[in-house]
Amino acid sequence: MNPIEAFETVDLRVGRVLRAEPNERARKPAYKLWIDFGPLGEKSSSAQLRALYRADELVGRLVIAAVNLGSRNIAGFPSEVLVLGLPDPEGNVVLLAAERDVPLGARVY
Repeated sequence: MNPIEAFETVDLRVGRVLRAEPNERARKPAYKLWIDFGPLGEKSSSAQLRALYRADELVGRLVIAAVNLGSRNIAGFPSEVLVLGLPDPEGNVVLLAAERDVPLGARVY
């Protein structure tokens, strides 16, 4: 498989956070997120974002997530997608996001 084919195997999509609440059972501070991916529907994710974001700041925000990696159970919560971010100098997750409105479910190329 060439590098482009390998990249294309990961399905990255944009979604809008509908709800966010603390995932109190997670070992590391995390939120339970419910994200609208338009035609792909609503998906859930457990994301370690509590160091830099309040739950109310996440609601309505566009996020980028890998939607085809399978579901995992994170502290009793189904995490269906992996929300993407980058570490800041202290190792806290900074979200990747679209800089302007785009259709929900749009694929990252």
